[in-house]
Amino acid sequence: MNILIIKHVDIEGPGLIENCLKQEKILYQILNLNSNIHLPKLDDFTHIIILGGPMNVYEEDRYPFLKDEDLFIKEAIQRGKRILGICLGAQLIAKALGAKVFKAPVKEIGWYDVSLTRIGSRDPLFSILPKTFPVFQWHEDTFEIPKAGKLIVTSKSIPHQAFRYGENTYGLQFHLEVTEEMIQEWMETYEAPQAKAVVPYPTPIWGDIPATRWRIPPRPKAVVSYCRDEEEFKGLQSPKLFSKTEIMIETEIKIETYTKRGMKFLKDFFGQPIIGH
Repeated sequence: MNILIIKHVDIEGPGLIENCLKQEKILYQILNLNSNIHLPKLDDFTHIIILGGPMNVYEEDRYPFLKDEDLFIKEAIQRGKRILGICLGAQLIAKALGAKVFKAPVKEIGWYDVSLTRIGSRDPLFSILPKTFPVFQWHEDTFEIPKAGKLIVTSKSIPHQAFRYGENTYGLQFHLEVTEEMIQEWMETYEAPQAKAVVPYPTPIWGDIPATRWRIPPRPKAVVSYCRDEEEFKGLQSPKLFSKTEIMIETEIKIETYTKRGMKFLKDFFGQPIIGH
Protein backbone atom coordinates (compact mmCIF):
# COMPACT_ATOMS: atom_id res chain seq x y z
CA MET A 1 0.00 0.00 0.00
CA ASN A 2 1.29 3.45 -0.96
CA ILE A 3 -0.69 6.68 -0.62
CA LEU A 4 -0.43 9.84 -2.75
CA ILE A 5 -1.66 13.02 -1.04
CA ILE A 6 -2.28 15.94 -3.40
CA LYS A 7 -2.03 19.43 -1.90
CA HIS A 8 -2.99 22.65 -3.67
CA VAL A 9 -1.61 25.19 -1.17
CA ASP A 10 0.88 24.88 1.67
CA ILE A 11 -1.56 25.83 4.41
CA GLU A 12 -4.13 23.13 3.60
CA GLY A 13 -2.21 20.03 4.53
CA PRO A 14 -3.32 16.48 5.36
CA GLY A 15 -3.75 17.03 9.12
CA LEU A 16 -5.43 13.95 10.60
CA ILE A 17 -4.77 11.99 7.42
CA GLU A 18 -1.01 12.20 7.93
CA ASN A 19 -1.44 11.42 11.64
CA CYS A 20 -3.38 8.28 10.73
CA LEU A 21 -0.86 7.15 8.13
CA LYS A 22 2.03 7.59 10.57
CA GLN A 23 0.15 5.73 13.28
CA GLU A 24 -0.67 2.86 10.94
CA LYS A 25 2.87 2.89 9.45
CA ILE A 26 1.56 3.29 5.90
CA LEU A 27 3.83 4.67 3.18
CA TYR A 28 2.75 7.99 1.70
CA GLN A 29 3.93 10.88 -0.44
CA ILE A 30 2.72 14.48 -0.32
CA LEU A 31 2.71 16.39 -3.60
CA ASN A 32 2.10 20.16 -3.69
CA LEU A 33 0.75 21.02 -7.14
CA ASN A 34 1.15 24.73 -6.49
CA SER A 35 4.94 24.18 -6.52
CA ASN A 36 5.01 23.30 -10.25
CA ILE A 37 5.60 19.62 -9.52
CA HIS A 38 4.23 17.20 -12.07
CA LEU A 39 1.85 14.44 -11.12
CA PRO A 40 3.51 11.01 -10.86
CA LYS A 41 2.53 7.77 -12.54
CA LEU A 42 -0.47 6.06 -10.99
CA ASP A 43 1.26 2.66 -11.03
CA ASP A 44 3.13 3.49 -7.82
CA PHE A 45 0.04 4.23 -5.71
CA THR A 46 -2.96 2.33 -4.36
CA HIS A 47 -4.77 5.31 -2.79
CA ILE A 48 -5.16 8.95 -3.85
CA ILE A 49 -6.09 11.70 -1.37
CA ILE A 50 -7.07 15.06 -2.89
CA LEU A 51 -7.08 17.94 -0.42
CA GLY A 52 -8.71 21.37 -0.46
CA GLY A 53 -7.59 24.80 -1.63
CA PRO A 54 -8.86 28.35 -2.20
CA MET A 55 -9.13 27.96 -5.97
CA ASN A 56 -12.24 26.84 -7.84
CA VAL A 57 -12.35 23.87 -10.21
CA TYR A 58 -13.35 26.12 -13.11
CA GLU A 59 -10.31 28.42 -12.71
CA GLU A 60 -8.06 26.35 -14.98
CA ASP A 61 -6.70 29.42 -16.77
CA ARG A 62 -5.54 30.87 -13.49
CA TYR A 63 -4.34 27.52 -12.10
CA PRO A 64 -3.13 25.46 -15.09
CA PHE A 65 -2.29 22.43 -12.95
CA LEU A 66 -6.04 21.83 -12.54
CA LYS A 67 -6.23 20.59 -16.14
CA ASP A 68 -3.62 17.90 -15.56
CA GLU A 69 -5.19 17.02 -12.23
CA ASP A 70 -8.57 16.52 -13.91
CA LEU A 71 -7.06 13.98 -16.32
CA PHE A 72 -5.17 12.33 -13.46
CA ILE A 73 -8.36 11.89 -11.43
CA LYS A 74 -10.25 10.47 -14.40
CA GLU A 75 -7.54 7.89 -14.98
CA ALA A 76 -7.35 7.03 -11.27
CA ILE A 77 -11.10 6.38 -11.18
CA GLN A 78 -10.97 4.29 -14.36
CA ARG A 79 -8.16 2.20 -12.93
CA GLY A 80 -10.04 1.54 -9.71
CA LYS A 81 -7.74 3.37 -7.32
CA ARG A 82 -9.17 4.10 -3.88
CA ILE A 83 -9.80 7.86 -3.83
CA LEU A 84 -10.82 10.37 -1.17
CA GLY A 85 -11.49 14.00 -2.08
CA ILE A 86 -11.98 16.71 0.53
CA CYS A 87 -13.66 20.07 -0.21
CA LEU A 88 -11.94 21.19 -3.45
CA GLY A 89 -10.86 17.56 -3.85
CA ALA A 90 -14.48 16.40 -3.80
CA GLN A 91 -15.42 19.09 -6.31
CA LEU A 92 -12.58 17.98 -8.60
CA ILE A 93 -13.80 14.38 -8.43
CA ALA A 94 -17.35 15.49 -9.23
CA LYS A 95 -16.08 17.51 -12.21
CA ALA A 96 -13.96 14.60 -13.46
CA LEU A 97 -17.11 12.46 -13.40
CA GLY A 98 -19.04 14.97 -15.50
CA ALA A 99 -21.01 16.66 -12.71
CA LYS A 100 -21.39 20.45 -12.43
CA VAL A 101 -19.55 22.46 -9.79
CA PHE A 102 -20.93 25.92 -9.04
CA LYS A 103 -21.32 28.67 -6.45
CA ALA A 104 -23.33 27.48 -3.47
CA PRO A 105 -26.39 29.48 -2.38
CA VAL A 106 -24.57 30.21 0.89
CA LYS A 107 -20.94 30.07 1.98
CA GLU A 108 -20.20 27.70 4.83
CA ILE A 109 -17.38 28.56 7.25
CA GLY A 110 -17.44 26.98 10.67
CA TRP A 111 -19.29 24.08 12.29
CA TYR A 112 -22.48 22.72 10.72
CA ASP A 113 -24.72 19.73 11.32
CA VAL A 114 -25.03 17.25 8.47
CA SER A 115 -27.06 14.03 8.24
CA LEU A 116 -26.67 10.62 6.68
CA THR A 117 -29.02 9.67 3.89
CA ARG A 118 -30.56 6.21 3.85
CA ILE A 119 -27.72 5.09 1.58
CA GLY A 120 -25.20 6.76 3.86
CA SER A 121 -26.53 4.89 6.88
CA ARG A 122 -25.61 1.65 5.09
CA ASP A 123 -22.27 2.84 3.72
CA PRO A 124 -19.23 0.81 4.91
CA LEU A 125 -17.44 3.96 6.12
CA PHE A 126 -20.27 6.25 7.21
CA SER A 127 -22.57 3.75 8.91
CA ILE A 128 -20.53 4.03 12.13
CA LEU A 129 -21.49 7.72 12.45
CA PRO A 130 -24.61 9.13 14.14
CA LYS A 131 -27.57 10.00 11.94
CA THR A 132 -26.74 13.70 12.41
CA PHE A 133 -23.28 14.97 13.35
CA PRO A 134 -21.26 18.22 13.20
CA VAL A 135 -18.56 18.84 10.59
CA PHE A 136 -16.14 21.67 9.92
CA GLN A 137 -16.74 23.56 6.67
CA TRP A 138 -14.85 26.17 4.64
CA HIS A 139 -16.20 26.55 1.11
CA GLU A 140 -18.18 28.68 -1.30
CA ASP A 141 -18.84 26.13 -4.07
CA THR A 142 -20.93 22.98 -4.23
CA PHE A 143 -21.38 20.12 -6.70
CA GLU A 144 -24.01 18.00 -8.34
CA ILE A 145 -23.93 14.30 -7.56
CA PRO A 146 -22.25 12.54 -10.52
CA LYS A 147 -24.31 10.17 -12.62
CA ALA A 148 -24.26 6.76 -10.92
CA GLY A 149 -22.93 8.43 -7.78
CA LYS A 150 -24.71 8.05 -4.44
CA LEU A 151 -25.49 10.90 -2.06
CA ILE A 152 -24.46 9.73 1.41
CA VAL A 153 -24.38 12.93 3.51
CA THR A 154 -26.71 15.92 3.21
CA SER A 155 -27.72 19.14 5.00
CA LYS A 156 -30.43 21.76 4.79
CA SER A 157 -28.22 24.61 3.55
CA ILE A 158 -26.10 22.61 1.08
CA PRO A 159 -27.84 19.33 0.13
CA HIS A 160 -24.80 17.64 -1.43
CA GLN A 161 -22.25 17.14 1.35
CA ALA A 162 -20.69 13.78 0.46
CA PHE A 163 -21.01 11.14 -2.23
CA ARG A 164 -19.65 7.75 -3.19
CA TYR A 165 -18.93 6.69 -6.74
CA GLY A 166 -18.67 2.95 -7.23
CA GLU A 167 -17.05 1.28 -4.23
CA ASN A 168 -13.67 3.02 -4.15
CA THR A 169 -14.25 6.77 -4.61
CA TYR A 170 -15.52 9.21 -1.97
CA GLY A 171 -16.00 12.97 -2.14
CA LEU A 172 -16.55 14.98 1.08
CA GLN A 173 -17.45 18.67 0.97
CA PHE A 174 -16.49 19.12 4.63
CA HIS A 175 -13.01 19.03 6.16
CA LEU A 176 -12.64 15.67 7.87
CA GLU A 177 -8.88 16.22 8.17
CA VAL A 178 -8.72 19.41 10.24
CA THR A 179 -7.08 19.76 13.62
CA GLU A 180 -7.67 22.60 16.06
CA GLU A 181 -4.31 24.06 15.06
CA MET A 182 -5.26 24.01 11.38
CA ILE A 183 -8.51 25.84 12.03
CA GLN A 184 -6.69 28.52 14.00
CA GLU A 185 -4.04 28.86 11.28
CA TRP A 186 -6.64 29.20 8.52
CA MET A 187 -8.40 31.97 10.37
CA GLU A 188 -5.14 33.82 10.94
CA THR A 189 -3.71 33.29 7.45
CA TYR A 190 -6.78 33.72 5.27
CA GLU A 191 -7.15 37.27 6.49
CA ALA A 192 -7.62 40.47 4.47
CA PRO A 193 -5.17 43.01 5.94
CA GLN A 194 -7.41 45.99 5.18
CA ALA A 195 -10.55 44.46 6.68
CA LYS A 196 -9.17 42.01 9.24
CA ALA A 197 -11.74 39.50 7.98
CA VAL A 198 -11.11 35.93 6.99
CA VAL A 199 -11.12 35.77 3.18
CA PRO A 200 -9.92 32.44 1.75
CA TYR A 201 -10.91 33.32 -1.81
CA PRO A 202 -9.41 35.61 -4.47
CA THR A 203 -12.00 38.32 -3.71
CA PRO A 204 -13.77 39.25 -0.45
CA ILE A 205 -16.87 37.18 0.16
CA TRP A 206 -18.43 39.01 3.08
CA GLY A 207 -20.03 41.94 1.25
CA ASP A 208 -21.00 44.81 3.50
CA ILE A 209 -21.34 42.89 6.74
CA PRO A 210 -19.06 43.83 9.66
CA ALA A 211 -15.50 42.61 9.14
CA THR A 212 -15.40 40.71 12.43
CA ARG A 213 -18.45 38.59 11.69
CA TRP A 214 -19.16 35.82 9.18
CA ARG A 215 -22.29 34.82 7.33
CA ILE A 216 -23.22 31.31 8.40
CA PRO A 217 -26.55 29.62 7.68
CA PRO A 218 -28.77 28.74 10.64
CA ARG A 219 -29.34 25.23 11.88
CA PRO A 220 -33.11 24.82 11.69
CA LYS A 221 -34.82 21.48 12.05
CA ALA A 222 -34.46 19.41 8.93
CA VAL A 223 -37.26 19.28 6.42
CA VAL A 224 -36.86 16.09 4.45
CA SER A 225 -38.07 15.46 0.94
CA TYR A 226 -37.30 12.36 -1.05
CA CYS A 227 -35.37 12.45 -4.29
CA ARG A 228 -35.20 9.12 -6.09
CA ASP A 229 -33.98 6.65 -3.44
CA GLU A 230 -32.11 9.17 -1.30
CA GLU A 231 -32.88 12.04 1.05
CA GLU A 232 -32.05 15.65 0.33
CA PHE A 233 -32.77 18.53 2.65
CA LYS A 234 -34.59 21.32 0.84
CA GLY A 235 -34.96 25.02 1.52
CA LEU A 236 -32.83 27.92 2.67
CA GLN A 237 -33.27 30.54 5.31
CA SER A 238 -31.49 33.81 5.94
CA PRO A 239 -27.87 33.48 7.07
CA LYS A 240 -26.85 33.97 10.68
CA LEU A 241 -23.72 35.77 11.82
CA PHE A 242 -21.10 34.02 13.96
CA SER A 243 -17.92 35.61 15.28
CA LYS A 244 -14.45 34.12 15.07
CA THR A 245 -14.52 33.67 18.82
CA GLU A 246 -17.75 31.70 18.62
CA ILE A 247 -16.29 29.38 15.99
CA MET A 248 -13.17 28.73 18.07
CA ILE A 249 -15.31 28.04 21.15
CA GLU A 250 -17.27 25.48 19.12
CA THR A 251 -13.99 24.03 17.92
CA GLU A 252 -12.75 23.54 21.48
CA ILE A 253 -15.99 21.79 22.38
CA LYS A 254 -16.22 19.53 19.33
CA ILE A 255 -12.69 18.82 18.17
CA GLU A 256 -11.96 15.85 20.46
CA THR A 257 -14.96 13.82 19.29
CA TYR A 258 -14.42 15.03 15.72
CA THR A 259 -10.83 13.79 15.79
CA LYS A 260 -11.82 10.36 17.10
CA ARG A 261 -14.47 9.98 14.40
CA GLY A 262 -12.10 11.22 11.72
CA MET A 263 -9.35 8.79 12.73
CA LYS A 264 -11.82 5.87 12.77
CA PHE A 265 -13.11 6.83 9.32
CA LEU A 266 -9.58 7.09 7.90
CA LYS A 267 -8.40 3.79 9.40
CA ASP A 268 -11.40 2.10 7.82
CA PHE A 269 -10.79 3.87 4.50
CA PHE A 270 -7.18 2.68 4.34
CA GLY A 271 -7.95 -0.70 5.86
CA GLN A 272 -10.74 -1.84 3.56
CA PRO A 273 -9.82 -3.80 0.41
CA ILE A 274 -9.94 -2.07 -2.95
CA ILE A 275 -12.97 -3.48 -4.75
CA GLY A 276 -12.10 -4.89 -8.15
CA HIS A 277 -8.42 -5.41 -7.36
